[in-house]
Amino acid sequence: MPSFSHFFETLTGSTGVFVDAMLLTLKLTVVSILVGIVIGLIFALLKISNIKILGYISDAYIYLVRGTPLIVQIFILYFGLSGIFLLPDFWAAALALALHNGAYIAEIFRGTIQSIDSGQMEAARSLGMNKSLAMRRIILPQAFRRALPPLGNQFIIGLKDSSLAAFISMNELFNVATTLGSNNFDEMTYLLIVAVYYLILVAILTILVNILERKLAVSDR
Repeated sequence: MPSFSHFFETLTGSTGVFVDAMLLTLKLTVVSILVGIVIGLIFALLKISNIKILGYISDAYIYLVRGTPLIVQIFILYFGLSGIFLLPDFWAAALALALHNGAYIAEIFRGTIQSIDSGQMEAARSLGMNKSLAMRRIILPQAFRRALPPLGNQFIIGLKDSSLAAFISMNELFNVATTLGSNNFDEMTYLLIVAVYYLILVAILTILVNILERKLAVSDR
């Protein structure tokens, strides 16, 4: 175990390279979550559709993604598609994370949409709105607010899952830590340093999510 002085000296001396890796990690996480939200919403709407085949398609996607390891999905996109076209490591990881997150986000949205009182849809329809308009203006805004806490948790999970991009040589936080640790024969110190960076990012995200929750909280009164 490294001494505190050695740890602090290494931490301050490697700030530049870790900050660059942290920014790449954040970029990867944000892109994958935003795309995952779009994917999740689409498949949530398919799942609650009255058209059975659409529900089956959504169930198949969710089962397939949740039933296979994320690292396998990243490798399939990175190596499996290389025979068709070259997919850069960033987009291979981002798309794999987006598809992976999308399966969980679909279930989050399905649950929050179905938690909205059905009487609100009926009231909107009685005012002359069609079903899609009522969904956009009445149901989805409330569902998004209720989905915020689990979406925040999924964002944090996606941040930590981004470390698997190291296996396709992306210079995100975990890959930088293992590379520096190997080059300097000091793996433990750099693993502890990267743990600090992840804890800082998770703390920031948690604070932001809590602020949004307070601003957008749905009153149960």
